[in-house]
This record gives sequence, C-alpha cells and structure tokens, in this order.
Amino acid sequence: MPSLPVILVIDDERNTREGLRDAFADKYQVLLANDALQGMELLKSGKVDIVLTDLRMPGMDGMAFTREVSKRPEAPLIIMLTAYGSVQTAMEAVRAGAYDYLTKPVDLDELEMMIDRGLEELSKRRAQLRRGSGQAPEGIIGSSPAMRQLLEKAQQVASSRSTVLITGESGTGKELFAHALHAWSPRKRGPFVAVHCAALNENLLESELFGHEKGAFTGAQERVIGRFEKADRGTLFLDEIGEISLSTQVKLLRVLENRTLERVGGSTTIPVDVRLVAATNRDLKAMVKEGTFREDLFFRLNVVNLQLPPLREHPEDIPALLDHFLQELSRDNGKEIHGIARDALEVLAAYRWPGNIRELRNCVERMVVMTRGNLLTVTDIPREIVDAFAASPSPETENRQPEKTAEPAPQETPPPPPPMPLDIRANELAAMKRALEQAGGNRTRAAEILGISRRTLQRRILQYPELDSLREREE
Repeated sequence: MPSLPVILVIDDERNTREGLRDAFADKYQVLLANDALQGMELLKSGKVDIVLTDLRMPGMDGMAFTREVSKRPEAPLIIMLTAYGSVQTAMEAVRAGAYDYLTKPVDLDELEMMIDRGLEELSKRRAQLRRGSGQAPEGIIGSSPAMRQLLEKAQQVASSRSTVLITGESGTGKELFAHALHAWSPRKRGPFVAVHCAALNENLLESELFGHEKGAFTGAQERVIGRFEKADRGTLFLDEIGEISLSTQVKLLRVLENRTLERVGGSTTIPVDVRLVAATNRDLKAMVKEGTFREDLFFRLNVVNLQLPPLREHPEDIPALLDHFLQELSRDNGKEIHGIARDALEVLAAYRWPGNIRELRNCVERMVVMTRGNLLTVTDIPREIVDAFAASPSPETENRQPEKTAEPAPQETPPPPPPMPLDIRANELAAMKRALEQAGGNRTRAAEILGISRRTLQRRILQYPELDSLREREE
C-alpha cells in the first residue's frame, strides 16, 4: 500500500495546528511544529512533501523559513498561511520560494485543492530531477531500438545551446521531446514557453513573439512583453514552425543571429538569452525549394534534427503505451479497469495508427469512457479500427510465395464424403464452429486444426455476427 503524502504544519497557535491535523489526517500524514526551528528539525528527520507555515511567528518568521528551505535540493512545496494578507505579501512569499499563499481564516476546501495541485507539481519536479540519470521524461514511453536511439540523441544535445528542429508526423510526440530537451538542459530551472504558430495570424504572431509597445497598433493600450522575453534564460518552443509567414521568418532569423529583438512599434534593442526548439510535420526542405520557407532560416533551425518515427515503425512499443494510457485515463475517469483482453490487444497492435500516439491515446480514452466492464475487449474497440483489422491481409497470405504443384502419386483412398452445398459463407462458419468445439474454445488450437494462423481466425470471427459471443469469451 503506498504511503500517504506527508504534510508539515508550522503555526504558533495550537488550535490552528490541531485543527488542520484533524481536517486532513484521513488523507495525509500530518506533522506538527509550533515554530520554524522545530519545523526545521522535523524536515531533517524524514521526507516531507508539503509545508503549511504561518507568516508571523516568534523567532524565525515564515518568510525567512521559506527562503532557507526553498534553497535545498528536492525541497518540499511551501504554502504560506497568514491573517495579514495583501498582494505585496503574496508576491514577496512567492519570490521567497513559496508555492502558493492563502489568507486566514482558511477555507479548508480551497486549501485541500491547493495541496493536491502542489503534490502534482512536486511529482513533476521530482521526475525532472530523476531525468539526469537517463530515465525517459514522463509521457515518453517506449523501449524499442528506434525510441532508445532517439532518447540517447536527445540527451546528448540537451545540454548544448544549439537550436533543435523536431520533425515528424502529427501525433508523434514532438512537444513531449521539446519538454524533455528543456528538462535535461542546464536551463531546466528557467521558463519553458510554448507558441503554437498555426493558431495565430501573422500580426498576432509577431506581437506574441516579440511583444509590442503602447500605441504600436489599434488596440495596443499598453506595453506587452513577448514570448522571447518571457523565455529569457529558458527554452522557447515554436510548434508548427512551417506555418509562419515569410516576413515573420525574416524577423525570427534576425533574433537567432543577433540574440536581440525590438518590440513591435519600438526602437529599443533588447538582448535575449533563449534556447530555441522548433517543430514541424511539414517538409521544410521542399518548402525551401518552393520558396515558401527561407533557406537561411532553415539552416539556422536545423542545427540538430530529431526525426520522430511514426508509430507504425515501432509497433513493439504499443503494449507499453496502451498500459500507460489505460492507467492514466482510468484514474482520470474514475474507472477501475484491470487490463486489455489478449484478442483486443492483438487488434490494437496490428492497426496502422495514421494519427500516431495521439490517435492511440484518444482511442483508449474512448474505450475507457464507454466500456461497461473492468476489462477492455474487442467489443470496446471503435468499429473503424476493427474493420481495418479485419480487412488487412494476414501474414501467411501476405508473404506466401506461389507454390509449384506436383502430380499426386496414385494411391488407394477411401471414397470422398458427399459434397457440401456450395455456400462458402455457411461452410466457413460451420468449419470454425466445429474447430472451436474440438479445441474446447481454445482459439490457438482451433487455428491449428483449420491450418491458419490465430490472427486469421480472429479476423474471420470478427466478420461473422453469428460469432459475436466468441468475441467476449475469455480463453
């Protein structure tokens, strides 16, 4: 059984300490301290996930405690509680290293939601610290040779300042790899800022990237800081880079060459320290030849290229992806689903997934939401995927070479049975039923009796509504 998260409450008021303990004792392990120094000692004694600390206390106050503790590696998240709430105090607490801030009297429901969000954030931070040991970032699933090679290359280039271009079909996980490059880099404590270029028209995109001055255009009522400035000392991720206009490409190239920018409507040169990661599902080389993408910008972006393979090129990772998505989506939807039936796994593993990992995740989510049981079966799979599986060629017919026929040697044989009616569908259905009866319902054995593969038998079963009951049957 997993251990409960540990919450440390530091407050010089006994009623407050014990009230918070009583409110949360059923969900968390709660430790109590009556001042900051006692809290420091409890932090030394074991792992603490969240600290709830008062601001004004005798001796070391909550602000000084926060400044000291937040410097530590793998520090707990700190939530400041005080009766002296103000915007200025809140900002000072966050600058000191606090995760969040709540005024007294405390709303317990609001505090519980804040703690839960904090625990999720803490989990992500601790996962980032583990990534230096070579573990894949959260969400990047796969141990196939293609994925191992890709992860090794990403780790190798992450520590550099070089611009990286991530290419691949839609749904292959380009933004996840952009996050991985940031998390593995020396810039991991800086901001990660993402811009989806296709979602903005030319004028809005320039303003988003470079910012604008007050009065730069109609409606510009105040100065706005752009994404480049917001990503200073961190990573800027430009998704769908192939969608930006030629005029924006010129301005982007200037920033990459000089590492300075001017806001729209401004004349001040602003230095920026940003590591750029770009992604596209388009062929930028072809766009260069067509004249729709600048060659000099392409070379600036393509210093290091990470080419993400489509899912059909590493299908051996599908079972691990299915398991990951099943656990995540079952939890998110409040379902208790124990796994995927073997025949359903066979169908999902054989599908080509033109939408790649994103399509696979969407499929699992649909199955989880719609299933009535605690085991996903073929009947839960979307019909279009089952139909595509049933229509695909089987391995033995796909790879079979024409065989030379030889004259059979004359021999005495018993007289043949009377011919069956020429109803191919009825004959095939009868043959499958007979083989399954002889095999006691074991499909692998039934396939051997019929002289076909188990996958081919499964495909045939899917084509006959009369055998619907067999789809739900567990071997």
